[in-house]
Amino acid sequence: MTTEGVAPILELHAVTRRFAGADGGVAGVGPVDLALPAGTTVALVGPSGCGKSTLLRLVVGLLVPDSGTIRVSGEALTVATAPRLRRAMGYVIQEGALFPHLTARENVALLPRDLGWDDARIAHRVKELAELARLPEALLARLPSELSGGQRQRVALMRALVLDPPLLLLDEPLGALDPVIRVQLQGELARLFRALGKAALFVTHDLAEAARVADRIAILKDGHVVQEGRAAELAAHPADAFVAEFVAAARAGSWPEEAS
Repeated sequence: MTTEGVAPILELHAVTRRFAGADGGVAGVGPVDLALPAGTTVALVGPSGCGKSTLLRLVVGLLVPDSGTIRVSGEALTVATAPRLRRAMGYVIQEGALFPHLTARENVALLPRDLGWDDARIAHRVKELAELARLPEALLARLPSELSGGQRQRVALMRALVLDPPLLLLDEPLGALDPVIRVQLQGELARLFRALGKAALFVTHDLAEAARVADRIAILKDGHVVQEGRAAELAAHPADAFVAEFVAAARAGSWPEEAS
């Protein structure tokens, strides 16, 4: 999964992580190989329990792989380097996980303030991101409980982007939204990814959503990537019956015409 001539922002080589299952078996991910260049959005797609979120937690350093290597901008991710390398990542999870006692502005400004940015620099960056995310500036004074689900996700995205990281990690960021808002934000995310030119790893169980948002899709089953490619390639040439069934289910719902 590479782009010729472009150095990957994120590289996974033979990464594995195993857990003891409740039934006495072993579950987890790997071995997984993945390379994500700047300007590329890759969606990790698959059923619940296939390892999508586990992979993202490995990349952000919340889990340590049993074997294999992860590199961010060429540097190995280890227990020692993870706290620093996380500054090169913007992480968005379902429902945003905003601090409820802080306003939207304070949530976005939290890390820059901790790093010692002055008020003028923070104000400029927050205003810039509000325009980029198409969030009315007046809403920045509200608490998360006073915002809609879509507005909270925009604030969470602003918080992930505030330090201008080269890598974005998004774990089911639209999963809790109603269908109309979800489709609107899918288009917004695709626009933002194109405008920013960052590397983005996007986790979703919704193949149609992945087709709208991502450049390439990696379909996971039982912790392994069973097929990777553009949405149209997956639809035209499924690698096996599992991929064919997954694509057929998506096409029966809201599969975008351009991916057919």
